[in-house]
Amino acid sequence: MLIDLNDNSPVIVAGCRTPFLRSMTDFKNFSSYDLARIALKGLIDRSGLNGSEIDQVIFGCVLNEPQTSNVAREALIGAHLPLQIPAHTIAMACISSGRAISVAAGMIAAGRADVIVAGGTEALSNIPILLRRPLRHKLMDMRRLKNPLDWIKWIGRLRPRDFIPEIPEVAEFSNSLTMGQSSDRISARWGVTREEQDRYALRSHQLAARATEEGLFSEEILPTPVPPRFKKTIMRDNGIRGDTSLEKLAKLPPAFYFPFGSATAGNSSFLSDGGAAVLLMSNRKAKDLGYRPLARIAGFTFTGCDPYEELLLGPAFAIPKLLEETGTSLSSIDVFEFHEAFAGQVLANLRALDSDTFARERLGRESRVGEIDIERLNTRGGSLSLGHPFGATGARLLINCCNRLHHENANMGLIASCAAGGLGHAMLVERMG
Repeated sequence: MLIDLNDNSPVIVAGCRTPFLRSMTDFKNFSSYDLARIALKGLIDRSGLNGSEIDQVIFGCVLNEPQTSNVAREALIGAHLPLQIPAHTIAMACISSGRAISVAAGMIAAGRADVIVAGGTEALSNIPILLRRPLRHKLMDMRRLKNPLDWIKWIGRLRPRDFIPEIPEVAEFSNSLTMGQSSDRISARWGVTREEQDRYALRSHQLAARATEEGLFSEEILPTPVPPRFKKTIMRDNGIRGDTSLEKLAKLPPAFYFPFGSATAGNSSFLSDGGAAVLLMSNRKAKDLGYRPLARIAGFTFTGCDPYEELLLGPAFAIPKLLEETGTSLSSIDVFEFHEAFAGQVLANLRALDSDTFARERLGRESRVGEIDIERLNTRGGSLSLGHPFGATGARLLINCCNRLHHENANMGLIASCAAGGLGHAMLVERMG
């Protein structure tokens, strides 16, 4: 979708996030609802926006708890925003908040809204773990029991195996491959070596550590007190390993295809908890309320590809489509922010974009999209080092892209992500102010 600059252009006024933490650490008692509420309230407080100005709240979430199935609405209520504001939740795997932001941008561009808060949340410390189907059915039958004999018969039908829980896996429903296995497959297909993956992972951690020490994340991270006593306040992401080395990374065993795989715990993103929110307005509304927008959304797109052979190649399909739809050249992009599910996934996408063969056979183009300058890519680290709360990563990418545009005095930024199911997403952002 191409969006021209006019009064209805969707602009980013502000964005913030909680720290992103490794699961089962300081946020282990937080739910997705808690993290969404903290991000939402923090954004409103920081921006100074009167809540009555908000037309919609849209959040992305992948593994939400049943009690808060519409976590966006529950977060709105928990943040004490006006109850007249509608809110809904979107699930689109790792690009859920990217879809939430894109829906918001599309509504604003169409003149259907002026102010929308969009973002995402994920608490992978507290994923819903299911009972097995036979036990679920038996528990449903329990409601019809009327006398002691019925109860005795019901108990007699229970089997020990009924009580083994079903724990969600990061795997494809269509082919049962885990994400890590898919990363190994495309790394092998594109000739991405283990050493290249380790070097990229090391780069991500070192850049994130440097950005943290330089205070570059202070403008986006919300200091977050930890319950129940709220005596400890988390100020930074805790998955960054600035002291790691190639030697340490090289010692890690393959995590998914042993002994020949190349994806390890060191060059793969880790399970994380976090929430993020972005304040979007129409260009006209931002001016009326006296805000100076950070950037405008100039276009976005979503794509699908083969989840067996191309699962993590979503950016290689989405980026050329977006560039064509917006009439933008790759060389005009100053800032790139890519989701780093795996080091091998990032490097395979970069090679696919710079491949004439891939362009002809899979994109219907005469020649390659082009080479992306690594010095413009994820210069503050990425999901490998900062963490990857599934529903919140897309919002973090956009926040970081906007902040980099201003910090680096750049003009155009591009964010891109892959997602389960063979999905891809890309968004073009132009600096304002």
